[in-house]
Amino acid sequence: MFIDTHCHINIIIKKDFDTYITSEDFQKSKKIIEEAEKKSVAKIINVATSLIESLNSIHLAVAYPQIYATVGIHPNDCTENWQQDFNEIKKLVQEKEKNKIHGIGECGLDFHYPDYTIQRQKDAFKAHIELALEHNLALVVHTRDAGEETLRSLEEFKNSPLRGVIHCFSETLLFAEYAINNNFLLGIGGTVTYPKNNTLREVVKAVDVNNIVLETDAPFLPPQSLRGKQNHPQNIPLIAEYIAQLCNTSLENVARTTTDNAIKLFNLPG
Repeated sequence: MFIDTHCHINIIIKKDFDTYITSEDFQKSKKIIEEAEKKSVAKIINVATSLIESLNSIHLAVAYPQIYATVGIHPNDCTENWQQDFNEIKKLVQEKEKNKIHGIGECGLDFHYPDYTIQRQKDAFKAHIELALEHNLALVVHTRDAGEETLRSLEEFKNSPLRGVIHCFSETLLFAEYAINNNFLLGIGGTVTYPKNNTLREVVKAVDVNNIVLETDAPFLPPQSLRGKQNHPQNIPLIAEYIAQLCNTSLENVARTTTDNAIKLFNLPG
């Protein structure tokens, strides 16, 4: 069995960001889930990026037993009104069992695009961390061109029971070791297969499968063999096979270990 720990089915099935899922969209989501199950991807963490997408994520999770939700605000979606939206997200977390919420995020820091506001992103990230701690939920961390600031934000909570995943890991081995030593796992997806991504491959070999979870980030970042196409949860086994060869281990070991890691991290039913 495999688990896709980071997917955006709500984005795959509709045309525009921050719009609510329609009944027509739901028909598309059923096919995606069935295709994943055929490839032994039995559970999917559907990750939110805004208030509207948090509600969409919950909607999918409640409708399908294979889906589990996260709620949160992506740093690139962190507007000047983020606190108002975050207050609504906090209300959703108050009913985390009913809403099948198993994580907070994706949240974090992203200094890649122009016109970002550092303090706003840092304030929002801290609020997400505190919410995860308050409700004993895994934190889904997005970091891009912001490695040092991300570590500084996490360092403030190093003596807490905070746990989580560094999504779409793209940092150094030193970053990876810090994360692992502070109850974080590395989210590894299709980017590990990209020809120029030698640094990530060296990190994965160094930390081994005991410290990673599998993810697609679908519809984004498909494996190299599918570049240019929309990514889907059903592609998790392709990533797992690549990692098995990279780490000189069996596909069964990758499946078993990463699944156990995901179940423990996100407190999923076995």
